[in-house]
Amino acid sequence: MRADYDAVIVGGGHNGLVAAAYLARAGRSVLVLERRSHTGGAAVSERVFPDFDARLSRYSYLVSLLPSRIVDELGLRFRTRRRRISSYTPVGAGGLLVDTGDAERTRASFARLTGSDAEFDAWQRFYGTTARLAERVFPTLTEPLPTRAELAARIDDTAAWEAIFERPLGETIEARFTDDTVRGIVFTDALIGTHTHAHDPELRQNRCFLYHVIGGGTGDWDVPVGGMGALTDALADAARAAGADLVTGRAVTGIETDGGRAEVRYEGGAVGARHVLVNAAPYELARLLGTPLPAKPEGAQLKINMLLRRLPRLRDDIDPREAFAGTFHIAEGYAELDRAYRESAAGRPPSAPPSEIYCHTLTDPSILSPELAERGSHTLTLFGLHTPAGLFATDPEGVKARLVEATLAQLDSVLAEPIHDCLARTPDGRPCLEARSPVDLEHELGLPGGHIFHQDLSFPFRADDDPDPAARWGVRTDHANVFRCGAGAVRGGGVSGIGGHNAAMAVLESR
Repeated sequence: MRADYDAVIVGGGHNGLVAAAYLARAGRSVLVLERRSHTGGAAVSERVFPDFDARLSRYSYLVSLLPSRIVDELGLRFRTRRRRISSYTPVGAGGLLVDTGDAERTRASFARLTGSDAEFDAWQRFYGTTARLAERVFPTLTEPLPTRAELAARIDDTAAWEAIFERPLGETIEARFTDDTVRGIVFTDALIGTHTHAHDPELRQNRCFLYHVIGGGTGDWDVPVGGMGALTDALADAARAAGADLVTGRAVTGIETDGGRAEVRYEGGAVGARHVLVNAAPYELARLLGTPLPAKPEGAQLKINMLLRRLPRLRDDIDPREAFAGTFHIAEGYAELDRAYRESAAGRPPSAPPSEIYCHTLTDPSILSPELAERGSHTLTLFGLHTPAGLFATDPEGVKARLVEATLAQLDSVLAEPIHDCLARTPDGRPCLEARSPVDLEHELGLPGGHIFHQDLSFPFRADDDPDPAARWGVRTDHANVFRCGAGAVRGGGVSGIGGHNAAMAVLESR
């Protein structure tokens, strides 16, 4: 490490690595300080169950928002695979299958569930609108931040603008769809990592929904080949190859700045910097600067990782290799989602926890050793909704255990055999199942309140046309040479690299 750098980046998650690679390639001296023993943050692959050679995407698991522009410009050796099956939702004696490769099959599935083609036709019209929205909005995420009026003009669709940017999403869903299951499937994209309801007047549900339907300009969610760690390994390689210094095991303890120069203190020393890019939550940034802390954000998800000996059979007449290839919805009807929210908002764990599952290894078996793949082993990733951090405050492990039990009971209710019968077992008989709550994410990843987006998401526009580079790129703080560089940036959230890209652009435009 040198004593002084053009840019010091606090946090070696994927956004910090993106910023490091861009700045180093532009000839700036760059240091990345990461408190953990390895880079990657929440976008890592790990051997979660040491007795088995399976590298799971432990925290984040799918890719939608990562622009191909970043992959191409940094020369990353990284690719994704498309999931043909978008989703499957078991309902009663049948289920609703959304097959992106066969519209007629999807239409027939809707008709069996609802009794007519009306809901499928409404589905096609609605997602035709979001597809056009994606085409127009996604390219702006790696451009200077537009004003509200500029983004509205770019979208050029008054009805779409009002539905997503002006009115609670529940109004649109209830006007467009009549079936409870279909409404629930649509609404789940508004709840990932976000504890809210369909008619929230603050539009948190709309902001979350927007980012979940615009990824890549198509809204598709793809599987990272080799797991999420393949992305951050490629980013770390690109940053190092460009000349950035990546130092792990160094927790940053404070930042002092006069707006022109800064000192970044870490455990064991300090380093000078012209610019500081903070790939941490705004709450953590305030702590490092010694300024008053904002309200602590609150995450609201339960992540369960599983390694299976085989896929479970379903009560429905469907091949589990199709049912689990896309997003498998459990207890996510519209009314069920509302009930779970009301219970959790009142401080009670949901009685029927909603969740969704997907199987990475059906699309990309490379995360398994050849022996495990040949045996028919698979991974399942479950993401539970409406489990805010406050539920775990007094008894973190006890509440987590009860929620895991209740969540798996909901899964078992649609299976022809208990999921526990399909789990791989360690040599001493323990099931290969790991659960992570918001409390765990705060402890392990430094996410305040376990909030996976660092704070509530924001719409991708700004209030004014301030020419300051940090304002133009949506990464401004109260200090001229300290920039947001992660999910807490205006266009942050998710595994996208956008916060890192935009912070780097702001640095390169700054004097």
